[in-house]
Amino acid sequence: MAAFASQAIEQGNRRYANSVMQAPVLEREEEFELARLWREEEDEDALHKLIEAYARYVLKIAWKFRGYGLPVGDLVQEGNIGLMEAAQRFDPAHNARFSTYASWWIMAAIQDHILRNTSIVRVATTPAQRRLFFNLRKVRAKLATGPDGELTDLDREKVADHLQVKPEDVVRMEAHLGGPDNSLNASFGEDDDFEFQDSLPDEGPTPEEFTAWRHDGEVRSAWVEDALDTLSEREREIIVQRFLTDEKNTLADIGETFGVSKERIRQIEAKALDKLKVALSAHGENPAEMLHTELVS
Repeated sequence: MAAFASQAIEQGNRRYANSVMQAPVLEREEEFELARLWREEEDEDALHKLIEAYARYVLKIAWKFRGYGLPVGDLVQEGNIGLMEAAQRFDPAHNARFSTYASWWIMAAIQDHILRNTSIVRVATTPAQRRLFFNLRKVRAKLATGPDGELTDLDREKVADHLQVKPEDVVRMEAHLGGPDNSLNASFGEDDDFEFQDSLPDEGPTPEEFTAWRHDGEVRSAWVEDALDTLSEREREIIVQRFLTDEKNTLADIGETFGVSKERIRQIEAKALDKLKVALSAHGENPAEMLHTELVS
C-alpha cells in the first residue's frame, strides 16, 4: 500500500510539472500589465495568469533543495505559497522583472519550511545560522581536505571565516546535518538494554563529591557551633539575629530589642566576629571564609 501511494504521488508530481512547463513565458510588458490589472483593478484572472506563468520557477528552486530529506512535492507547495505572496506584493512601478522579485519570496518560503520540518530541534534561528545551514554542504565540498571529504579543524576555521560564524557553530551544524534526530528513549546495545539518555553526562557532583561536601559541611557547622559557645549570651544573640535566622534583623531592630543604639550593636557584633575568627583559626582554615559560608548561607 505504501509503494502504491508513493507511486501515485510521483505520478501526480510529474503531471503537475508537465502542466506547469506548458504555461507560456511572459514578456516584460505582459507581466507588468497583469501585475497592474491585479494591483489597480483587483483582476483575479490577471493574478492567476501571472502565478501560472512563473510556477516553473518554483520547480527549479525546489529541486535545488531536494537533498534536505523532505518530499520535493512539499517544497513545491511551500514555494507556490511564496510565489503567490510575491504576486500579491509585486509593484510594476519599481521597474523590476517579476521573476527576479518572486525568486526571493519562493526561496524564503522553501527555506523556512525546511528549517521548520527538517528537525524537531530548531538549529538555525539567526541569519548567521541560516546561512551556515544552507551553505555548509557546498562550502565543505570545496574546502574539505580530510579523508572521505571530512573537515579537519583547520578546514572548520576556514569554513567559519568564509560564512562568518564561529568554528564551534560549524561543528554543531555538522553533527546536526550528519544524521537524523533520535529519541532519547531509543534503545541501543546488543540486547537493547540501554537508552540514549543513559549516555548523557551528568554534570552534577558525583556521589563521592556529594558525600565529601556533606561531611565537610557537618564538620564546619560543628566548628562554628563550638565557636559560638565562646561568646557571651548577648554576643551570641546578636550573631544569631544578624546571620542565623531566616529574616536577617537590622542593627537598628536589634538595638531596640536591647535598648541601645545601632552603633553599639555594630561594635558588639564586630567584637563577636573577631572572637569567632580566633576560635575557628585553630582548625587551620580561613576563618573569614568559613564564617561567610556558614553564617551567610
